[in-house]
Amino acid sequence: MTTVDGYFEGTKKWEIDWHNVDDEFNDFAIKQLDATGTLMFGRVTYEGMAGYWPTQRAIQSDPDIAERMNSIEKVVVSTTLRRADWENTRIVHANVKEEIRKLKGLPGKEIGVFGSANLADSLINSGLVDECRIIINPIALGKGNSLFKANGDRTNLRLLGTTTFKSGNVLLRYGMEKKVYT
Repeated sequence: MTTVDGYFEGTKKWEIDWHNVDDEFNDFAIKQLDATGTLMFGRVTYEGMAGYWPTQRAIQSDPDIAERMNSIEKVVVSTTLRRADWENTRIVHANVKEEIRKLKGLPGKEIGVFGSANLADSLINSGLVDECRIIINPIALGKGNSLFKANGDRTNLRLLGTTTFKSGNVLLRYGMEKKVYT
C-alpha cells in the first residue's frame, strides 16, 4: 500500500491511518493470502504484524485474515531479532540471499513480502524479486517514508497488469527486468 506520491507510511512509524480498506480490498487480501505459502518480513514489520494479528482484537475484527496471517509460514530477515514467538515463524540471520534462493526453489505457493521496504529494496537489488505488487491509495501525504530507497541503482519494471478497486485504490503488478546480479 502506497500513496500516489510513493510513501508506504507517513513520517511516523506505522502511520498508515490513510490505508483505504473495505470489503472488496479484504476479499482481495484473502485471495492473495490463499496464494501465499510463505510471508517474509524485515524485523520492524514483523514486530508490528506479530503485535497485532495474533491478538484477540485482530481475531475478532478480521477473523479470516487473522487466521491466514497466523497460520502461514513466516520468515523474518534480521541480524538483531533473537526470538520470534509468532506461530510458524523462523528467523534468517545470515546468508540471506542463499536462504531466499533455497526458498524460491521449493515447490509450493508464492512467497510474499508484506511491507518491509528495506528488505524489499534489498531483495530487488539482489535480483530475488520476480514481481512487485503495489496498491496505490488515492491520497498524497507530501512527506513520509518512500517505498523505494534512493540507492543509486535504476530498477526497470515491466507492467503485468492492473486492477482498479471501487474505493479508488489501484493495484499495479510489475515484473522485474532481468539483470545479472552478484
